[in-house]
Amino acid sequence: MDNDQVCYTFDAAIEMAITMEEEGFRNYLAAIRQLTNKAAKDLLRDNALDELNHKHQLEKALLDGQMDGGSDLDKPIPTMRLDYVLKKQELGPQSGVRDALIYAIHLEKGAVDFYGKVSGGCAGAPMGTLFAQLHQEESKHLQALEDLYEQHFMTEN
Repeated sequence: MDNDQVCYTFDAAIEMAITMEEEGFRNYLAAIRQLTNKAAKDLLRDNALDELNHKHQLEKALLDGQMDGGSDLDKPIPTMRLDYVLKKQELGPQSGVRDALIYAIHLEKGAVDFYGKVSGGCAGAPMGTLFAQLHQEESKHLQALEDLYEQHFMTEN
């Protein structure tokens, strides 16, 4: 099934997003368990907590039957697209902050792509706004990670 051509009922959309956030949390948790570097663990822990926060918001929306929308959905979030430049690698005990940051950038890029596709598939439908909001939030996370990477690991010419 091609997600970019499909729109979902509210409940199905929320359930799918909850699954996406849960997978993100589990990926961060598994990565944290591989690391020994405290700063790298802390970085991924913050991202894992963001995933839990999203999941909680989504579960609340499922209970309430609606999602509180953001007002900046029409403003694109620019990213540097570092996922194309930085190779994704599995983390291990010796991985450091740089490796953890690259790992997190790739995880967030996956979420951005996912929510971008389904928000496009639901454009004009009530679900379009929900997925556009989630796309926006994940894009902000990706932008913040890229900014952090640039600040610490990219040198000026």
